[in-house]
Amino acid sequence: MPRLFTLEMATVTLEFIRPLMEEVVEISRRIIANQPEIWPAIEKSAGNGGNPTLSRLAKDFDHLDDLIHQVQATGAIIKDIATGLLDFPALRNEQEVYLCWKVGEDGIAYWHEIEAGFAGRQSMDDF
Repeated sequence: MPRLFTLEMATVTLEFIRPLMEEVVEISRRIIANQPEIWPAIEKSAGNGGNPTLSRLAKDFDHLDDLIHQVQATGAIIKDIATGLLDFPALRNEQEVYLCWKVGEDGIAYWHEIEAGFAGRQSMDDF
């Protein structure tokens, strides 16, 4: 069973996670922006001993992996690295739901049933 959060616990955890997820989003944007370069860079790199684009991207991938592991270690669930979407498992009326947050939002203002996903987000006022 996943770790369950209260709103207060998720809010405290978010203070640690927020800068990590902002960096995750930035790195994912860099990787996506360089995606067309990746295959030609790999082809050229194989024959000439390396490529600065690949070296930079490899560092980005390594750092991204580290950030993701740090976030996951808190019990939060990363749903989308491109938008920085996170869910925190919680209980509402003895049913498991997710408290939902994404990069750019001030705090945890939404929740949703597990099957409903992002499209089913509801205000925390209704929690």
